[in-house]
Amino acid sequence: MARFDRYMLSQLLVLFGFFSLILVLVYWVNQAVALFDQLIADGQSARVFFEFTALSLPNIIRLVLPVAAFTAVIYVTNRMSNESELTVVQATGYSRLRLARPVLVFGLLVALMMGALMHFLVPVSLSRLAERETEVSENLSARLLRAGVFIHTGSDATFYLREISPDGVLEDVFLFDETPGVRNQIYTADRAFLVRAERGPQLVLIDGQAQTLDLQTGRMVTTTFNDFVIGVEDLLGDVNRPTPRLRELSTWRLLFPSGADMALTNKGRASFAQEAHERLSQPLFSVVSSLLAFAVLMSGGFSRFGIWRQIIIAVLLLVAFKVLEGMAAQAIGRSAAAWPLAYLPALIGGLTAYILLKRSQRERRVKLAPEAAVA
Repeated sequence: MARFDRYMLSQLLVLFGFFSLILVLVYWVNQAVALFDQLIADGQSARVFFEFTALSLPNIIRLVLPVAAFTAVIYVTNRMSNESELTVVQATGYSRLRLARPVLVFGLLVALMMGALMHFLVPVSLSRLAERETEVSENLSARLLRAGVFIHTGSDATFYLREISPDGVLEDVFLFDETPGVRNQIYTADRAFLVRAERGPQLVLIDGQAQTLDLQTGRMVTTTFNDFVIGVEDLLGDVNRPTPRLRELSTWRLLFPSGADMALTNKGRASFAQEAHERLSQPLFSVVSSLLAFAVLMSGGFSRFGIWRQIIIAVLLLVAFKVLEGMAAQAIGRSAAAWPLAYLPALIGGLTAYILLKRSQRERRVKLAPEAAVA
């Protein structure tokens, strides 16, 4: 690799790292605030909060890298143009297609990072995150054990306890469980314990009373008990692992889905094809977006006002290709046979970048020819 290529590539990588860090922090803080409120309000520890945010980072980075790469190319090209570095290099005989070589290498490096994220890190992290969310939802102590607070669970139940003793005994427990249109039940107990059993966590009520009101007959039944066991499912509802999302599956399973996979996710073959080819096309578009930014900026002539017009055009073209990408994804979602459309935005973007570079190079030669004749 020539010295100029190494120089420009190093500039691109430095700015790419800077913009990636800034954008990841912005996305992370925005997501972490909502996650912090939710987890801390549910009684979770700071360790769980940091674990959840760490597992969500690969998906955030996946969203940020293409934007950071596009911004880095815009910034470096603009700076080198304003400082006449590109003009000097072109004077040595470099064509504009030749100048795009370090940008192409940079785009390929970003594509490799995107490929590692899309095919490995993101599915694994999202799958683990779903498992941890299920484990947290099963943690009764985090959901119910807050003294002096009426807690409304997800199954039409209300739970209250006066205090928790140092040895973990729940004092003065009240539980209201409603089955709409069928019955209302009220449990009160002097003490209660949380125990784990093979069937899941259990709440054991000691020395209490159960009152059951049959809403259909209007009869009230009162029962006094020495001990009574209630399962977590009766309080929190279904805490089984939610339906897996397609992003949690491996690329191989997306490309060749089995009947069991489609039944597990409740998705059709078209949805599997849409997700699979999106993973394959996104790294390619990272290369194209970098080349497109460079080509548009190089297509403008010198202006003492800078190349802001070209920057705006580059941004608008990127938005247009992202819209085209969304339309292709919708078409694939309707029919799996339309999967080649996933690569259409990258193909059109690459051709656009190539045409812009060739056209600007031809215009530059035509402009230089009269000047050389006069000289």
